[in-house]
Amino acid sequence: MAKAAKRAPVKKGAAGKKAPSARSAAPVRKAVAPKKVTVAPKKATAAVRKAAPAKTLASKPPKNESRTALVRRARRINRELAEVYPYAHPELDFENPFQLLVATVLSAQTTDLRVNQTTPGLFARYPTPEDLAAANPEEVEEILRPTGFFRAKTKSVIGLSKALAEEFGGEVPGRLEDLVKLPGVGRKTAFVVLGNAFGRPGLTVDTHFQRLVRRWQWTEETEPDKIEAAVAALFPKSDWTMLSHHVIFHGRRICHARKPACGACPIAPLCPAYGEGETDPEKAKKLLKYEKGGFPGQRLKPPQSYLDAGGRPAPPQGAG
Repeated sequence: MAKAAKRAPVKKGAAGKKAPSARSAAPVRKAVAPKKVTVAPKKATAAVRKAAPAKTLASKPPKNESRTALVRRARRINRELAEVYPYAHPELDFENPFQLLVATVLSAQTTDLRVNQTTPGLFARYPTPEDLAAANPEEVEEILRPTGFFRAKTKSVIGLSKALAEEFGGEVPGRLEDLVKLPGVGRKTAFVVLGNAFGRPGLTVDTHFQRLVRRWQWTEETEPDKIEAAVAALFPKSDWTMLSHHVIFHGRRICHARKPACGACPIAPLCPAYGEGETDPEKAKKLLKYEKGGFPGQRLKPPQSYLDAGGRPAPPQGAG
């Protein structure tokens, strides 16, 4: 048999040790932790009611979302909100169109609660447009002082009362073109009155509405009139008034401006902005307001459906 080939001598380093192989000489790389993915609950309504919901990846709409897909998503959001807020309503106390018109004018730059606490005294003293038109401005200012900007608001409510008394026989007109001619009345106020006092559909584009429809990527418009037109085109006209209530209710209760309660949001899987707020279900529940958080609402005399849902009347001015 042929002799086996001799092995090549092993090279040693300066200290007489074996030189490391190329494989063992390579630096060891640290394992990189997987990137944390923000997730949204399949049905976050459960977080509002009982247990924390199961989590799945949020189905964020693509940047190139088609018009058809946008319409479907927007209408689905409205349907989901209708299930969460079947009792949605205007949160200003009123008994007739005149009271709603004045209350809506007074609600600028303040809360509906503050208006509701103020108007009982105003309407007890000046129950009709004719009464308010003939009022002493200084006395009206004193009543309206808690609502802020009371001098300008006094001028508006006395002015619109005079116009109603002189031009419309003391009755609130039921047409948009007539309402917007009244002092202090813009499209937003007009649609509140038309939709809730006359049953004529309209979108109420307040600060909550503007903020949420942009957050949901229904529109990129920033001017109220353009937002109104863009959103109106996504829904049938018959949906406009209740859509406004659903969106405003959601903005006040869950989808807050500074810290949305994302972990308790019923439309989380449909929301492109999921994760901007608190996503932990238990922490999110602590952010809920009004009936969702077990607190009083904004109306002193809310609808029975609101009370049946667990809502509580707001306290009158000076109470507690």
